[in-house]
Amino acid sequence: MTLETKKSVFVELGKFLKQFSENDTVKKSDVLNNDLFFDDFEKLIYLSQSHNGWYTPEQVYFAIQSWAEALTEENLNNWLSNYDAFSQDDKKEKTVALILAGNIPLVGFHDFLSVLITGNRALIKTSSNDQHLLPFLAKYLIAVDESLNDKITFVEGKLENFDAVIATGSNNTARYFEYYFKNKPSIIRKNRNSAAVLNGKESKEELEALGEDIFRYFGLGCRNVSKIFVPKGYSFDAFFEAIFKYQDVIHYEKYANNYDYNKAVFLMSNFKLLDNGFLTIKEDSSYASPISSVFYEFYENIEDLQKRLEADAEQIQCIVSNDLIENSIPFGQTQKPQLWDYADNVDTITFLLTTK
Repeated sequence: MTLETKKSVFVELGKFLKQFSENDTVKKSDVLNNDLFFDDFEKLIYLSQSHNGWYTPEQVYFAIQSWAEALTEENLNNWLSNYDAFSQDDKKEKTVALILAGNIPLVGFHDFLSVLITGNRALIKTSSNDQHLLPFLAKYLIAVDESLNDKITFVEGKLENFDAVIATGSNNTARYFEYYFKNKPSIIRKNRNSAAVLNGKESKEELEALGEDIFRYFGLGCRNVSKIFVPKGYSFDAFFEAIFKYQDVIHYEKYANNYDYNKAVFLMSNFKLLDNGFLTIKEDSSYASPISSVFYEFYENIEDLQKRLEADAEQIQCIVSNDLIENSIPFGQTQKPQLWDYADNVDTITFLLTTK
């Protein structure tokens, strides 16, 4: 397959995914293989919560639409145009093992896409928490182009006969991965969290958008904001008022159980909390807060905070602010990364093109 052919296959997948949204799913006549896949995918979306209690239809639809927006010809061209190595015809095809996370729907799709778009084979071990969505989309891709059948393999047991590995897990599993794959070229991803930096001048709309960064996927993603930096003397009144629109999250049982448990643990430890009935705010130097809680920390000047964040870069996935911090992104955009926004700032395409 040429690069143009590979891109066109994923563009077709984007068109397929674009049909599915929470409030306006419409079957279109010009989408390839709809007769084979449309109805089954709609059923799978609603079955996803039975496979993983956190995968509500709302969250799965959001993930699907995010990928539908990403998989356009324009985005794929912009993403891949900066890599000269695509012009080399003598590259040896590699088998790349993918060990995927399952904290949010289709969280491993970018690695899957990167392996196939670079002309390599994907040997995939899905998370037990997300075993159905990616295999379904792989079947759709194979239906669009049968040559992909030899490029995609899902395995349940031990990974064998591969040339490189991309593995995502916790800090604990990362140590295991680093030892087990020490003789293979690898990208090993660990725990990361995202942070917001406020100065007290944010509009209600910006703070509402920050709520999206906190509550999307129930806060389970590494791009979810779990830590907020605020200036000395900051009042959280405007913040709590703005995020009130997300109050329905407490009606979801798994989230509510986490809220009750974590709040009880904090209170038994005599921690001082701010609480609005569905989110607790606790002053803490850590970046990793539990579900239903956000940590905060005061800062005195933005220059010192910038240095602190740079020093802690390996713990941080992304930062949101109103242009207060260099390379930060706007409020409400953490779960809408572009194709070229790499996890942990590690360029997956360069890794795949240059690994022997």
